[in-house]
Amino acid sequence: MTLESYAGDVHTVPQSENSTEDRGGGGELFVPPLNFAMVDNGIFRSGFPEPVSFSFLQSLRLRSIIYLCPEAYPEVNIEFAKSNGIQVFQFGIERCKEPFVNIPDEVIREALQVLLDTKNHPVLIHCKSGKHRTGCLVGCVRKIQRWCLSSIFDEYQRFAAAKARISDQRFMELFDISNLKHSPLSFSCSKRHAYSY
Repeated sequence: MTLESYAGDVHTVPQSENSTEDRGGGGELFVPPLNFAMVDNGIFRSGFPEPVSFSFLQSLRLRSIIYLCPEAYPEVNIEFAKSNGIQVFQFGIERCKEPFVNIPDEVIREALQVLLDTKNHPVLIHCKSGKHRTGCLVGCVRKIQRWCLSSIFDEYQRFAAAKARISDQRFMELFDISNLKHSPLSFSCSKRHAYSY
């Protein structure tokens, strides 16, 4: 069987010749979390992962999760992380609505240090809906990767849609990457290979 897509968000696992599907059973369903996407090799983003998405997340072989909400991580998610050897890093950024948006610069910097450490990869970044807090952290990663602001904002708006916030975009625009000790060339998608002849 080939990998099939249903409405772009549920996938069945390819089965072997002796699979239960051949005997009339169905394949295991893979359901990605809301707003799931790959940011870079080894870096993923999403909204809050519900238990229905755990099989999908297992397929990513995550080492780490960066959780950007102040609320306690639910017990079922803690158990999933423990049973899969996943370290959870929590950076509690309050959910704010304009005009009273306060994205804490220092917390974003701390989260970036964890995110940019490849020992933590593969890593999933998430908040509640995968829009604002996750979008700001990913936008800062894009600045480190030297993306132009219009591309950063386009990506942010793809996930935030009608709920895009000018204050989030202003934060990303003004975020200073000059004192971050990380080179954009060390990202996995932009590694340069040296060959010996």
